[in-house]
Amino acid sequence: MLRRLALAIAPAAALLAASALAPAHAQRCDTRFDFVNQSSRTVNEFYFDRSSRPDFTRDELGQNVLPPGRQMRFAAMYSEPYDIRAVLDNGRRFDLYRINICSITRVVLTDQGLSAK
Repeated sequence: MLRRLALAIAPAAALLAASALAPAHAQRCDTRFDFVNQSSRTVNEFYFDRSSRPDFTRDELGQNVLPPGRQMRFAAMYSEPYDIRAVLDNGRRFDLYRINICSITRVVLTDQGLSAK
């Protein structure tokens, strides 16, 4: 009976040991952040994608826009560096690259650009 118990526990112990050695980007962190529009323009599009991707994929606002003075909460799926883009109603865009998504809680847009805090 002890032998069966040991055989049953061994795979779980090996998995636990392997997860402790996993790369940092696979570890979990709080990836939630607020996108705050402190600019004088409406944001028509907002993107954030892993920096390892070649281009931005999906407008996170969808059919919505983000007027001046408003904010929305988002959560990234992975805990690795992200690129972030905001596109204004006049077509102007602001980008941030290789942001450590685990260390920020806010992405702020002003008339001067984007910042991550």
